[in-house]
Amino acid sequence: MALSPAEIRAAAERLDRAEKTRTQIRQLSQEFPSITLDDAYAVQKAWIEIKVGAGRVVKGQKIGLTSKAMQSALNIDEPDSGVLLDDMFFADGGLVPTDRFIATRVEAELAFIMGKRLEGPDRTLFDVLNATDFVVPALEILDTRIERVDPKTKATRKIFDTIADNAANAGIVLGGRPIKPLDADLRWIGALCFKNGQLEETGLAAGVLNHPATAVAWLANKIAPHGLALEPGQVVLAGSFIRPIEARKGDTIQADYGAYGSVSCYFA
Repeated sequence: MALSPAEIRAAAERLDRAEKTRTQIRQLSQEFPSITLDDAYAVQKAWIEIKVGAGRVVKGQKIGLTSKAMQSALNIDEPDSGVLLDDMFFADGGLVPTDRFIATRVEAELAFIMGKRLEGPDRTLFDVLNATDFVVPALEILDTRIERVDPKTKATRKIFDTIADNAANAGIVLGGRPIKPLDADLRWIGALCFKNGQLEETGLAAGVLNHPATAVAWLANKIAPHGLALEPGQVVLAGSFIRPIEARKGDTIQADYGAYGSVSCYFA
């Protein structure tokens, strides 16, 4: 760890203030050039503790950066993860208040609803399928409380910034038709993603580590050394299989999952 406990706490407090005031902060990777992945996750954890202390409730986890293209762009070889809280869930077809966010983007994913406790290490996709109650189509709403490009150096955000920023998570919409995990080949579930009626992106769930359940297994194994597990009833976002779609006030985003229904939201 390169950051002191005081620096970690201060960074978490600044992120919390950035979210509340909708004012981005400077990249932590610029302020702390020696920051490590452990530091970044420590900042994220401290920020989540601030939120829980204010009354928020942990409802699950999200996995990001699951595509090879995104990993190579950030010079990493594994995904990242963040925490889902109760105030991040929005109704399918419902309104998302844009005045709560800074710069929203939307991704299409599959969400796993856990039926049994899943604790690493050495979990596999088969363990995930056995522990999952349902899989449902989902939209993830992304936001960034940290500047994407540093005004002085023109450097773009690093993986450390994204992780500290709760893996850029801001919201989630669950919709479509719940699927029992063995009732479909999850790799071949795809989505057509529309913005205001125009087709923007398409993708297959196989884009997530060849099988989205592999991402969930990675997460269970990743959090095990910290004494954590995926708990029954928790929602796990397995990772996007499209490029993020920019969303602004007045935009409607819809993802059509074919036989598995659709999920949408309106940015009011």
